[in-house]
Amino acid sequence: MQTPIEIAFRHVEPSDEIKDLVHEKAAQLETFYDGITSCHVYIRAPHQSQRKGNLYEVTVEVRVPGQELVVRHDQNDVAEHEHLRVAVRDAFAAMATELKRWKDQIKGEVKTHDGPLQGKIVEIRHDEDFGQIIATDNRLIYFHRNSVTDGSFDDLQPRDPVELVVQTGESAIGPQASTVRRIGTMEFDPATKPSRR
Repeated sequence: MQTPIEIAFRHVEPSDEIKDLVHEKAAQLETFYDGITSCHVYIRAPHQSQRKGNLYEVTVEVRVPGQELVVRHDQNDVAEHEHLRVAVRDAFAAMATELKRWKDQIKGEVKTHDGPLQGKIVEIRHDEDFGQIIATDNRLIYFHRNSVTDGSFDDLQPRDPVELVVQTGESAIGPQASTVRRIGTMEFDPATKPSRR
């Protein structure tokens, strides 16, 4: 790691035991990818459950070349998260999964179909500058006017076939297209294609 691990505690008493655990788990992340440039860990006790006592929330942010991966592990009052060690363990396990997925994407090991992902417009709101596409991998993808190439947003209609590029990582509204291009019906291949996530 290029910079030291940063650990921040909020409403939690810092302890050497937890700091050592964070350092151990961060070192394990480097076995999945040795190009991690930084790691920030935020540990807090956001609220107290009447049934379960303190429930810890652990956020792990890992910077890799060109991207920041973030895992926030609070899991809706999981009883085991009364134990800070368990909450830290679960957050780092989730980050390991995220890091493996990212590494597979950059190495091209994720199975992709030949050619760009395609879909059909299922909703278009010209007055609100957005629409939705049902992709051939059966995902519902949001897109904004600015993602449509050659300024043809106002010409798009429901059922129009399109090619699209989906942004890496999901936004709060779900998968979102970074590029949408209308294609002719002869270019459209409705065969189900695997997800490019």
